[in-house]
Amino acid sequence: MNMHSVLLYGCAAAVIVSGSQLLAALAVEDGDEVAPPPALLRSWRRPVPRAAAALVGVMVVLGVAQTVAPAMIDALERHPDGAWWRAVTALTVQSSGWFQLLFNLASLAVVAPVAERHFGAWRTVLIFVTSGVTAQAVSMAGWSPQGGGDSVAICGLVGALGTWYAARGSIVALRRTALLIPLAGLVLCLLTNNHGVGLLVGCALGAGPAIPARRHLTA
Repeated sequence: MNMHSVLLYGCAAAVIVSGSQLLAALAVEDGDEVAPPPALLRSWRRPVPRAAAALVGVMVVLGVAQTVAPAMIDALERHPDGAWWRAVTALTVQSSGWFQLLFNLASLAVVAPVAERHFGAWRTVLIFVTSGVTAQAVSMAGWSPQGGGDSVAICGLVGALGTWYAARGSIVALRRTALLIPLAGLVLCLLTNNHGVGLLVGCALGAGPAIPARRHLTA
């Protein structure tokens, strides 16, 4: 394994481990002590976060569609010298098979409701779309000219939550751990990996104050 691979897998591990701890902490009510898996499930409690449900629902439908009609992937993914609109449509297909499809769906189902309860519906969608499209555009410019997937947009949501918690979170140790997320994004960009773009754009968009999401969802 060369140094590029070591750094790549190290960044992935840093984002997954620190992101999981962060999501579990943000998914519960203040003062509650809940183990990570049940804590993440509680982010789908009523009232159901509608934007998160819509994002997951759309990606499930698109996943079924590309399975039934595989030609859809080639029609929508990034291509060398492809039309600009492919930076948008590349978010809607998973070009690397079943593992990517299932992993990204599971990740979105975990991250999106936490983000919506924290940032509100419209800001969550804004972060998802902006970070995802920016990463796809950079990829089309030369980093990875062909492919597709929404993992870069999911990284944007994780980056936004990481930046916010690093600046304003209540648990000091977790605030330090959250700093690994923008750091991993920077290293990934140096490796010309498009997930780094998604992370850093999300970090920038998450720098502002959070919406009091629990009141927002119950209003």
